[in-house]
Amino acid sequence: MKASIAICTHNRAADVKEALLSLLKQSFSGPFEVIVIDNRSTDHTKQVVEEFQHMVDIPIHYVYEEKLGLSVARNRAIREAKGEYVLFLDDDAVASEDWIRSIVALFDLDPRIGCVGGKIDPAWEGSPPLWLPPENRPLYTILDYADEIVEMVKPAIPYGANVAFRMSVFDKIKPFREDLGRVGSNLLSSEETELIDRIRAHYSVYYTPHASVLHKIPRSRISRKWLLRRIYWQGVSSAVSSNRKSALFLKSLVKVPVFALLTVVFAYDKQRIFRNVSKLFYNNGQISGVLRIYQ
Repeated sequence: MKASIAICTHNRAADVKEALLSLLKQSFSGPFEVIVIDNRSTDHTKQVVEEFQHMVDIPIHYVYEEKLGLSVARNRAIREAKGEYVLFLDDDAVASEDWIRSIVALFDLDPRIGCVGGKIDPAWEGSPPLWLPPENRPLYTILDYADEIVEMVKPAIPYGANVAFRMSVFDKIKPFREDLGRVGSNLLSSEETELIDRIRAHYSVYYTPHASVLHKIPRSRISRKWLLRRIYWQGVSSAVSSNRKSALFLKSLVKVPVFALLTVVFAYDKQRIFRNVSKLFYNNGQISGVLRIYQ
């Protein structure tokens, strides 16, 4: 079997249903399995998956993972997968018709390809925020890296909403670090960056625009308040995954008062204020990550 599709979820039964429906419309002609990792949900996720199991011929496996954490759930999916490739689809994402076919075809081109990512288009609940700075779009898991199939050059990486791995990679490389990645309501991340950096030492990483997904962005996230929280947690993630914590801590201590001063100096410019406040939140996150006072 070529492909194992993994959906890791926590209390998003309605979204899981839409994600599963998108997998029923795939143009891929070969056999594939679907694995839903229920990461300690308290809603009716299990019931939704069981309904699909009885309706379709595609093997759909329901796996309950008690230990909370996105990286924990992803690693469980890797252990459960029986395909040559494991394709991760976020529980709040909808796969395009050619999603599986395009990823499998790219892997099949070259055994040196260890990781493949695809385009991620936003599905805003309401209107897209006009105030969103271009450099902050990736924080909403939006990815449009190229118009053609290309190798992704470091530091660029695919995003977890639409990423796939050659399973044999994990014969020599440990999977996701479980001290990184979201746990419950926190926004800890960088688990994908850390893993893909290790994969790059042995394999190439590719991007294809032909394997796109729609990623839902709820109204509750379309605010400066949520974005600043996300930026803070990006700083935390950077510190937790860093091997040079002391140097990072000292740099952040120096930068915080500088950005605070610039916020006052450019008080007349709303865009510059937000950028400086963003940098303040990021550096505060780095300090918290080094000191491990973010939980």
